[in-house]
Amino acid sequence: MAFIDGAILSPRTLFAPSLVKVQLPAGSGLSGLDAIKMAIRYPMAVGLNKGHRVTKNISKPKHSRRRGRLTKHAKFVRDMIREVCGFAPYERRAMELLKVSKDKRALKFIKKRVGTHIRAKRKREELSNILAAMRKAATKKE
Repeated sequence: MAFIDGAILSPRTLFAPSLVKVQLPAGSGLSGLDAIKMAIRYPMAVGLNKGHRVTKNISKPKHSRRRGRLTKHAKFVRDMIREVCGFAPYERRAMELLKVSKDKRALKFIKKRVGTHIRAKRKREELSNILAAMRKAATKKE
């Protein structure tokens, strides 16, 4: 038996790792699995928690990881172009299909035009949100 900080530690509790939730600073770039840390390590030569006590080095997230994230400027430019140019012909046709509740047909049609299923789902969602906003604006106007 051993005593550390007034607690009785048997060999079973000395060597059994107990999982402890650790609060990490926001934006640390660590996932939820990294947030689960082993119990406090004591300077022991043997066992699961052997070794010198260390604190985890939390590194700043890489700048390259932000690629593709929407910036204020990019959003402004896209909104401006949408306002000036309007919708592409395939988008207008897809919106017509969505108006008559042909969601599956609209998805197939958009997929043919944009190339991948995931992009097509995203475009269909975007167009249905635009239609909902237009309907909401029309009811507000009346």
